[in-house]
Amino acid sequence: MTTRTLNVLVWGENRHEQAEPHVAEIYPDGMHNAIRRGVEARLGERAKVATATLDDPEHGLTEEVLARTDVLTWWGHAAHGEVADEVVERVHRHVLSGMGLVVLHSGHWSKIFTKLMGTTCTLRWRSDNDRELVWTVNPAHPIARGVPHPIEIPAQEMYGEQFDIPTPDELIFISSFSGGEVFRSGCTFLRGNGKIFYFSPGDQDYPVYHHPDVLQVIANGVEWAAGDPDRRALPTLLRYDRDDFFNGQGYRGAMHNKDAG
Repeated sequence: MTTRTLNVLVWGENRHEQAEPHVAEIYPDGMHNAIRRGVEARLGERAKVATATLDDPEHGLTEEVLARTDVLTWWGHAAHGEVADEVVERVHRHVLSGMGLVVLHSGHWSKIFTKLMGTTCTLRWRSDNDRELVWTVNPAHPIARGVPHPIEIPAQEMYGEQFDIPTPDELIFISSFSGGEVFRSGCTFLRGNGKIFYFSPGDQDYPVYHHPDVLQVIANGVEWAAGDPDRRALPTLLRYDRDDFFNGQGYRGAMHNKDAG
């Protein structure tokens, strides 16, 4: 558990809430604010939590904002294609440099998650008011701290296997559904110097982001994903002389002059 104040940015697409009255009724000020309140309530003074949405300038993900963000949470669904490629590249660079990323529900198909995974990230789904049970398979993991076994979500969209992702570095939760399907619903990945947590519960048609146990998992995931801001840097290719274990020579690759580092 971190002892410093984390800068957390909750990013939400915020389109369903504006276009669909039943979603607006569940989340009158947006899913992003429901998630923000949940993280704030659970982390308290350990986190400073802000929000950004798709319609903000540069989607609220400017270089300045990302540079001071320890952990970014991401929810998107209807408008993945509207996220600017240059912003995706910017977020990708910051994740590889050590910014934590928590990807929620249909964020599995976001540009940033598919880029980091290198696969289609497709899955089986059904939106039919299913009951979801979220089973903890790694109870010693810090993301599972304070979480009941299982979490019961009375109404939710079904996500099922095959989930086309790389083998997770850690599998923390699996879910089962009314139709008998199962799904790897809580997975972690390491990319560069960054830590990524994917957690699937959270369809916009159901009040999942008001569920206290779901919010506890997200808050735990935020704490787990936070890196060390003093060591925020992209992995770099360095040339080393024999017996020189500590001081690379700044070589950046065959396409660069060896003295240009």
